Amino acid sequence: MPPRSNKGLLIIAALAVLVFGVTFLVVNGTRYAGKTTSQATEEQALSTMERLYKRISVNTLPPRKDQVELNPIDVADTLPDISKYPQQVENTTQDFIEIFSSTEKATVSANKAADTDRWLVDMAESFNRSGANVNGSPVSVRVRGMASGLAMDYISSGKYTPDAFTPSNELWGDALAANGVEISLAEKRLAGNVAGIVLSKAKQKDIMDKYGSTGLNSIVQAVTAGDLIMGYANPLSSSTGANFLMSTVYSFDQSNPFSDTAVDAFEGFQENIPFVAYTTLQMKESAQSGALEGFVFEAQQFANSPDLRSDYEFTPFGVRHDSPLYALGSLSPVKQEILNQFIAYCKTDESQKLAEKYGFNQYNDYVFELSGVNGSALLQAQKLWKEKKSGGREIVAVFVADISGSMDGARLNQLKQSMLIGANMISPENSVGLVTFSDDVNIALPIGKFDLNQRSLFTGAVRDMSAAGGTAMFDAIVVAEKLLTDARGVNPNAKYMLFVLTDGETNKGASLKDTRTMIEGLKIPVYTIGYEADISALQSISSINEAASINADAEDVAYKIQNLFNAEI
Repeated sequence: MPPRSNKGLLIIAALAVLVFGVTFLVVNGTRYAGKTTSQATEEQALSTMERLYKRISVNTLPPRKDQVELNPIDVADTLPDISKYPQQVENTTQDFIEIFSSTEKATVSANKAADTDRWLVDMAESFNRSGANVNGSPVSVRVRGMASGLAMDYISSGKYTPDAFTPSNELWGDALAANGVEISLAEKRLAGNVAGIVLSKAKQKDIMDKYGSTGLNSIVQAVTAGDLIMGYANPLSSSTGANFLMSTVYSFDQSNPFSDTAVDAFEGFQENIPFVAYTTLQMKESAQSGALEGFVFEAQQFANSPDLRSDYEFTPFGVRHDSPLYALGSLSPVKQEILNQFIAYCKTDESQKLAEKYGFNQYNDYVFELSGVNGSALLQAQKLWKEKKSGGREIVAVFVADISGSMDGARLNQLKQSMLIGANMISPENSVGLVTFSDDVNIALPIGKFDLNQRSLFTGAVRDMSAAGGTAMFDAIVVAEKLLTDARGVNPNAKYMLFVLTDGETNKGASLKDTRTMIEGLKIPVYTIGYEADISALQSISSINEAASINADAEDVAYKIQNLFNAEI
């Protein structure tokens, strides 16, 4: 065969490069589809914001004061009917007990084979088939799963009281007793579990090398010194978050966790917490995205997260999460006997083996390193957290409210009510502004300190909202980001955030694609509240800067927004 010419070799080489290049683009284009491959800079973000802002028709509405309701919020009025949280297991007999359960053991998904958080559901279903009886009459249990903080609100407010309550840990039982609820511990441990600090393997080595351990005290020191970027879940609703809050406060001064020294130390600690997650899932996703080097989790959840176990290490902390079971009120002799029988059923060897299969009953030898931590002080710790969670920095927030035609009627009324109720959660030390949108964008209230005067103007602006027109949501986000950026130029040390309340997809003005560079580069978290909306679209906005996205309907919107504002502002 004659030798190939140099020209032929060059053509073959060029084709090889072309094929490789196309293959690379296809593979990586698929891999990173929908993702930003590099972080936008602040300079790029500001340039994008200014360019988009020039295209938007912005109206400044005349201010109007309205009467402010200063009465304390009655939680019972904001909680939806209990039917909003349907039972996971229904009673099968006339004589039964109802149990509120924390979600790690009473959550049912469509794929039963993949369910790992249903141990108590399985126990209740099996118990109901077992032929259990009291005095010859058949008996059963009903189980309703919900976050422990939500359950506490139902019980302490008197909105709805079950017969029994099994939170993740005893902090909630102590807190209910401190609130005057008649409650008694029926069983200290249904299934063993612990809370833990989850660190990337590389960061765990760094902390171990510098501080000598990865225990709670070392973690607190590392966060305070700026050596660890860590997050935790909302301590107003999350058992793990509440445990971490209590444990941290006690670590500063065990004899008096609310002393001036401890409070100052906690405020310094909070300065280095980038954000507190609204849910555990949000926190986990933030860690996996690289935004956090550590976070708090339960051992049972960690055991069922193979995507975490390969790259992270788990270290127990705080009080144990052994799923205590409490009786509420004065149970009748029949109900008390049903409760006793169900406890005994959960404690059998077979039941405990199933609990182990679901990730419980690990770390049985773990004992908390600090003594005296209990839930009687949880209410005080939550109040301290509300006051000091921003680490002494002012919070500046702009609300972006949808007043398009599709919001007319019940949705807009619910939005107004929830914003006015949520205003009760906002500290007067923080600053607030309001932007509304339909076809155009309105600055309904410029940013100002949320004192009584600003709150009166906020109230007037909210009550004056009326619905008509299209949905220029991203135009409104641009205007809100401009307000926040201008404010940051005056006060660079404050914490800035944006809340979007909407029911639908954008059909006017800019899009997410147009504004992503701006949102990403300015690094201002965008919290979204969807009113029967496409929540996945809103989640894509919030996920850019690790903010929460909640789906609220007419029944629970006031309660959810109240909790979100209480946690963030």
